[in-house]
Amino acid sequence: MVIGGQAVLVYGEPRLTKDIDITLGLGVEGFERIRDVIVRLNLIVLVDDVETFVKKTMVVPCLDKKSGIRVDFIFSHSPYERQALERAKAIRFGNSCVKFASLEDVVIHKMVAGRARDIEDVKSILGKNSGYDSRYIEMWLKEFDNSLGENFFTQYKKILEEIK
Repeated sequence: MVIGGQAVLVYGEPRLTKDIDITLGLGVEGFERIRDVIVRLNLIVLVDDVETFVKKTMVVPCLDKKSGIRVDFIFSHSPYERQALERAKAIRFGNSCVKFASLEDVVIHKMVAGRARDIEDVKSILGKNSGYDSRYIEMWLKEFDNSLGENFFTQYKKILEEIK
């Protein structure tokens, strides 16, 4: 499932992004399967000790040398990520179908990442779209607040007030 800046292009304002973030829906035990995909796609792994890096970060950072685009494969297997994968939206590109995170899950990912660019993306997405499932967003932000000791829910409510 595509998340990050590429998913923002589906729901928010167009902007430049030089990477593709892909949530895999499998834990690090699936690393060998992803290594095979990386080889078939002729991607270059951007870290030396990839197995140690994956165990520490749950990410395999790669580069498509031909295009210069970075591709991050993100391992996951939490209940939230499983649900987000089920909610993913299939978008057709020519003969291929690519799954993108739902609008709500892009917002959740961006809120948790919390960088200034991410918050601007959330404002863009929420301002441009209506009819999204705010209760779903709020439920997961509260869950992440409890488990991570953060204030994602409060920040989300402030954003909603700002864009009114």
